[in-house]
Amino acid sequence: MTLSLAFHEERRQAVLLLALSCTIVAAIAFSEYLTRATLGVAAFWPANAFLAAGLFTLTGARRPMLAGVFIVSHLTVSLLAGDELLSALLYAIVDLCEAGAVWAVCHRFWNGAPRVRTMRSLAQMPAITTPIALVSALVCASAFHFGYGAPFVETLIDWFLRSALGLAVALPATLVLIDAEHRRAFHRPWTEQLLLMFGVGTIALLCAHPAAGAPPVLIFPVTLAAAYRLGARGAALAAFLTIGIMMPLAVSSGSSPFNPTQDPVVQARTIQVFTSVLFYTCLAAGLAFGQQNRLKRLLLRRELLTRAARGRALAATEAKTEFLATMSHEIRTPLNSVLGFAQLLAAREDLPPDARRQVNLIDSAGAALLTVVDDILDFSRVEAGQIELLPGPTSAAALLQDTVAIMAPEARAKGLSMDLEILDPLGVLHDLDADRLRQVLINLLNNAVKFTDEGRIGARLIIEPGDLEDRLRFEIADTGVGIALDKQGLLFQRFSQTDSSPSRLHGGAGLGLAIAKALVDVMGGKIGVDSVPGRGSCFWVELYAPVAEPGPEPEPAKPPEPGAARILIVDDHAINLEIAAALLTLVGYEVDLAENGGQAVEKAQTGAYDLILMDIHMPLMDGLQATRAIKALRTPTGKAPIIAMSADALPRQVERCYAAGMVDHIAKPIQREVLYAKVERWLHPRPDTPAPN
Repeated sequence: MTLSLAFHEERRQAVLLLALSCTIVAAIAFSEYLTRATLGVAAFWPANAFLAAGLFTLTGARRPMLAGVFIVSHLTVSLLAGDELLSALLYAIVDLCEAGAVWAVCHRFWNGAPRVRTMRSLAQMPAITTPIALVSALVCASAFHFGYGAPFVETLIDWFLRSALGLAVALPATLVLIDAEHRRAFHRPWTEQLLLMFGVGTIALLCAHPAAGAPPVLIFPVTLAAAYRLGARGAALAAFLTIGIMMPLAVSSGSSPFNPTQDPVVQARTIQVFTSVLFYTCLAAGLAFGQQNRLKRLLLRRELLTRAARGRALAATEAKTEFLATMSHEIRTPLNSVLGFAQLLAAREDLPPDARRQVNLIDSAGAALLTVVDDILDFSRVEAGQIELLPGPTSAAALLQDTVAIMAPEARAKGLSMDLEILDPLGVLHDLDADRLRQVLINLLNNAVKFTDEGRIGARLIIEPGDLEDRLRFEIADTGVGIALDKQGLLFQRFSQTDSSPSRLHGGAGLGLAIAKALVDVMGGKIGVDSVPGRGSCFWVELYAPVAEPGPEPEPAKPPEPGAARILIVDDHAINLEIAAALLTLVGYEVDLAENGGQAVEKAQTGAYDLILMDIHMPLMDGLQATRAIKALRTPTGKAPIIAMSADALPRQVERCYAAGMVDHIAKPIQREVLYAKVERWLHPRPDTPAPN
């Protein structure tokens, strides 16, 4: 690989030396024979710029070789043009020194070879070369004035314009043509490039030829078109082509379209100014188009990188979701047995007191584990943006009272007093999502009880009436350990705790407050904390809610009637079947069992069921396939509501259940109250309950 790169670089250097040598010879002949002004000084001298560009780009012995070509061709062409040997030698030495000075100053200024890629570098180039051209013009003007008696000022001006114009135009144009970045920036077919250059040459000829009479300004649109299509390289080629056509005709004919009424000297200087303006206008446009093209390519690359990163992020999210789904299912399945049998045992009347206490401890531990699993699921819903509010007429005061009542037994068990204060001057209902707000308040109260060993816990509600919305502020204060100021910023972040050391006293996944903050954000409110270490904390929630009209009173739930409903339970785990059957039989339902989806379809074809409880993951035929098959039956059971009863509880998994035709979802481990409520809801639906598919 290294040898191949070295070979290509050697070949590039050889080609570059040959091209610059030919260009220098042609440029010297062009300037001496076609652009000589009245005083015998060329109007345009680009050879010094070509030599300086070669000194920048060539390496090793090729630099002196190019300088030798420059000296020999300079002397030869000058002598053939009629200059004396001493004059020709002076020209060659001054021009060689000028090119060397440009190379040295630019190399020091740019710390290497300059690159013309921005407007700034384009403006810096003539700012450096023009003073050098002025010094060489002073040297030549002094030599001709004292040696040959030539007018000092006229010679100084002509020589300065000759050198300054050549360096200011040819040097940046040559560096642009050599720079590989400009070659890669614009890829156009050769036919288009030739057509553009042909158009530039034709318009330049029409503008410069006295017989055509075309105004010189016509050259600007076509050269700008070349810059637009070919970038800075197109602008440089168009400028060289225009100068090569217009300069000889305008200078040598004596009848230039530039100030035709003025003498030839004024005409020559006018065309010098015109070519400078033309070149810098076109090259500036070419650089601007090139910069725009580079930005487009950069944006494209960044877009591709962003898409790749997004793909990786989606893959990571998918992997995380699958991991959560698997872990949730594997935890919920055995937990269903733990809590189910604990509830069945707790319902027995013949348990001795110590056994009942132990069963209650099992149930409490299982409930704590279930809380952690539910927190993880809630957070996955938050990240997926699948939390939807269901606001309705709600009494904020009653909601806080109920929440405090739920947590009061746990506080009393720790010897804590719990105070409630409500400042509600109007006593009206507000449009709130009661379930989500209760979830936030329970989380705050649970933390207050957990982190308080003695003292009191206070719950406070302050309602301030407003014009359109009322301001509701909930405060949960405790006399617990408190939180250091540097730890308070971690409270509402996921998986973060104020004490993460192995010796910490309190457990938890560190998701509760993060979920609470997400819920409050969705409700358009704010949540925060004020705390002093050792003196306690006060968590607060501020919401703005409009006043709501009271809704219809909910109908009381009817107790199940024994033998009134026949339910089919489908699950591949015998323990899960036993628990569900025992819970439903306990309240009088008639229960039938199926161990997989295939058996469920067979029983649905031959038997009549009022409701079906369906597991998802089963052998032979899973719950989704069984649901679709039962819904396709033309029997009465085909119209029976099917409720998913599964450890698949992630939002995406629940959506799949609904898509298969199920009407509701019960997450394992089964909570007795939830099971009874949902079974009763679909056995005796209200008028506003959607009919099952």
